[in-house]
Amino acid sequence: MKVSKGEIFERLFVNEPELNLHIEQEAGSQVKLYVINFEISGYRNTEISNKISVEQLGEGCETEIYALAYLKGDEKVTTETHVRHAVGGGKSEQLIKFVLDDNARGRFIGDLKIAPDAQQTEAHQTNRNLLLSEAAEMRTQPQLEIYADDVQATHGASTGQLDESALFYMQQRGIDKQKARQLLVGAFMREVLDKIPESLIHSLPHSLNPLLDAIDGVVE
Repeated sequence: MKVSKGEIFERLFVNEPELNLHIEQEAGSQVKLYVINFEISGYRNTEISNKISVEQLGEGCETEIYALAYLKGDEKVTTETHVRHAVGGGKSEQLIKFVLDDNARGRFIGDLKIAPDAQQTEAHQTNRNLLLSEAAEMRTQPQLEIYADDVQATHGASTGQLDESALFYMQQRGIDKQKARQLLVGAFMREVLDKIPESLIHSLPHSLNPLLDAIDGVVE
């Protein structure tokens, strides 16, 4: 699909079993995408694939991609992004997060390309992952290709567990361990969830109340 000059395309996708988007942006257009995978087994799926491809074909485009997967049991999610800056003056921001418990499996494939003619581009790609069990597994494959000189571009990926010192500190302040764990996981998720406009949050069906609870920092 094409996003015409000066237009804004903004969408929230929740537990789409096979999300496959290819977007071409014309000059001055904006794309804002939010992808949430939460308790996917309740949607009769234990495995989900998200594939997003965005090409900035006009000057001054802006692209934002925010994705969060909170997985339990044997659930699996792959999120794949391809962002290409073909011309200059554009911006892109990607923040992809996974929270994995039990035997859950997550995978992120990120491909960010800046073409030779895409001078004065600003592009950032970040993947952060939180493992809540020893059996959970995360695979991350970020890739950054820059062929222009006058750009600002970063990418990074990190995978870790809950901060034991933070848990201990909160328990010392009278917060039980389970509640402290919930608060830390909620704070980790909030960085993505806070990007979603309230108008889109309120449009969610009632069956997604667990997601709304998570936004309030409550993780079962």
